[in-house]
Amino acid sequence: MSSPQPHTDADTEHPPMDAVEAIVPLMPVVLPVVGALMMFLLAFIAVNMA
Repeated sequence: MSSPQPHTDADTEHPPMDAVEAIVPLMPVVLPVVGALMMFLLAFIAVNMA
């Protein structure tokens, strides 16, 4: 007998989105911003300790 629901091929299903692949396009923006923030925080700590 045939099933009432149509059969879907594996090619038409979308694979689950990987977390790393979602972040990679943002790296050119995120890395300089985080780097600048880290340099500011380290300089702030150095000035306060001096």
